Amino acid sequence: MKYVLQVLVLAIVLLAVPNMVLAAPVGTPLVPSIDLKIGGGNGTPQETSSAIQILLILTVLSVAPAILLLMTSFTRIVIVLSFVRNALATQQMPPNQVIIALALFMTFFIMAPTIGKVNETAVQPFMKGQMTQEQAFNAAVIPFKEFMAKQTREKDLALFLEFTKAERPKTIQDIPLNALIPAYAISELKTAFQIGFMIFIPFLVIDMIVSSILMGMGMMMLPPVMISLPFKILLFIMVDGWYLVVKSLLTSF
Repeated sequence: MKYVLQVLVLAIVLLAVPNMVLAAPVGTPLVPSIDLKIGGGNGTPQETSSAIQILLILTVLSVAPAILLLMTSFTRIVIVLSFVRNALATQQMPPNQVIIALALFMTFFIMAPTIGKVNETAVQPFMKGQMTQEQAFNAAVIPFKEFMAKQTREKDLALFLEFTKAERPKTIQDIPLNALIPAYAISELKTAFQIGFMIFIPFLVIDMIVSSILMGMGMMMLPPVMISLPFKILLFIMVDGWYLVVKSLLTSF
């Protein structure tokens, strides 16, 4: 599990600071090269171990984007934006591509201080040869642990620590990632649903008012959603809804 998490941290560094990687001097080793050869081997334990490690790396990298998203603010943002669209009942407006793109750029904005710390404490010293690869991994994990620990509820973290039978951590750095990441994920889900509930209330009131008026006029065959949709969009525009939603998300971190 530790080896898998090290690969994920390496992927974070490579994805988050591409400019730093491109700016590295020629010949500066960043990650160990992988040479794949097809042919008969001697069947030694060393060759077998290397093949298993390569297979593990390829497997982890295939699911790395999904796992990395759980370590950032992306989960909360994309869920809240989806709640806004569902509350407005505008079907596919804005489209999924727009919501995901906005969530990604907001994630980059919110995670910029954390990524900056990773670059300062891990990437740059490693590229200058001041740190070994293992030391760089351990240094890169600390800023992400600090970010996730601030947003994680103690109850959620205690749940996973109890199931892993791990000792109670004394500091944030002592929290194991295999317990912190899922605890952070479910904490983000709860927070996102709480924000979504508050977003739904005013639009629900509009639906109830329109439905009551239509029933009072005897127009029970007319779908209330068709009549309430323009009023909900008008209300959202008048209060500058997107500004308020984005501001609430930014301040929640």
